[in-house]
Amino acid sequence: MKKIIFSILLIIVFIFISGCSGKTNTEKTNVKQNPNNTNNVETKTVKIESFYPFLSNVKYSFQGEGNEYASYTQYVDYMQGNKIQLRTNNGGTETVNILEIKNGQLTLVYSVNECYYRENFINKAANKNEVLLKEPLKKGTAWTLSDGAKRTITNMEAEIAAVSLTYKCIEVTTEYKDSTRKDYYAENIGLVKTVSESKDYKVSSTLMKMDKNVQFTQTVKFYYPNINDDKIHMIEQVIKFNTNDITRKKFENYFKKSPNSLLGKLISADTSLNSLYLNKDGRVYADFSKQLVSEMNAGSVFEAMILQSITNTLGNYYNVKQVYITVEENPYSSGHIYMKKGEAFTVKSE
Repeated sequence: MKKIIFSILLIIVFIFISGCSGKTNTEKTNVKQNPNNTNNVETKTVKIESFYPFLSNVKYSFQGEGNEYASYTQYVDYMQGNKIQLRTNNGGTETVNILEIKNGQLTLVYSVNECYYRENFINKAANKNEVLLKEPLKKGTAWTLSDGAKRTITNMEAEIAAVSLTYKCIEVTTEYKDSTRKDYYAENIGLVKTVSESKDYKVSSTLMKMDKNVQFTQTVKFYYPNINDDKIHMIEQVIKFNTNDITRKKFENYFKKSPNSLLGKLISADTSLNSLYLNKDGRVYADFSKQLVSEMNAGSVFEAMILQSITNTLGNYYNVKQVYITVEENPYSSGHIYMKKGEAFTVKSE
C-alpha cells in the first residue's frame, strides 16, 4: 500500500514540474517576440524638412564677422508647396533666393541679385542648381557641385553658440579649390551659421535672433496729382507685407485712397489692377480693369496727371524708365489719350 501511495505522489510531482517548465518556456518565447524589445527598434529617419522648416512671417537676423556685408537680415516673401522664396538684405544689396525640397534634397533653384522690388518668382524657370542638403542626413553623405566643389555632411552633432542659446546642428562642409565653407543647420530652425575660410580670410554669419509674426516693410514713393496747382506730388508710404501677400493688391489698395484731401486718388474703388510685373524688356507691365477709364471722371489735364502718377509710382518702385499700361489687355485708350500697341508711358519723377 505504501508503494502505491508513493508512486502516485511521484506522478503528481512530475506533472507539476512539467507544467511549471512549460510556463517558463512560454514566457521566454514571448520576451523574444516582444515588439518593444530595444533590439528590434528601427533607427528614426531624419528628414530635411526638420532641419529646414518653411516658416511664414519670420525675420532672421545674422551677425557677421570678418566682412562688412557678413551681417544680414532675411524675410520669407512667398511659400508655395515645396518651394520658399527668401529675401536677404546685407546692407549693400538685396538678393532673392528660391529653395526647393525635392527627392531628398534641399536645392537653390533660382536667384536674383539687386532685387529691391517684391515679386513672386517661385514659378520662374530655374537658373540655379546648387544642392545645399542631401539625404540621408548622416555623417559621410557627400555630393559634387556643378563647379566641381565637394560638399559633405561632416558632423551630425556640431554645437553652435549664439547669444544665450546653443544649437545642436548638422555640419555641412564644402571644399573649394582654395577655400572651405561650413554651413550649420539646426532642427526646427534652419540655417544658423555659415563660416567661409581660406589662408587669407575668415568670414562668418551667425543667427542671433529669429523674430516670429513679423511683417516685411518697404517705404514706397507714391505720386498723386493736385488739380489746384497742376502739379504731381510725391508722398512716401510704408507698405507692410505678410508672407504670400500679393504686391499687386497692395498697390491697388494704395491707388484707391488719397493721403490727404488736396491730392486725388489714382483709381476708383471698383477698378482692379489685374496684373503687375517687370518684363524681360526692362519695362513694367500693368493691366487694369475697364473701370480705370470708365470711372475716371477727369478732364484731359487731370487724366494725364493720373496716368503720369501711376507711371512714376510703378517705375520708381521697379527702378525702370517705362511703364506699359493696358486696360483689359488692350493699349490704353480714352476720349483724350490713345496709346498704340507696345507704346509705354515714360517715368518723369524728377
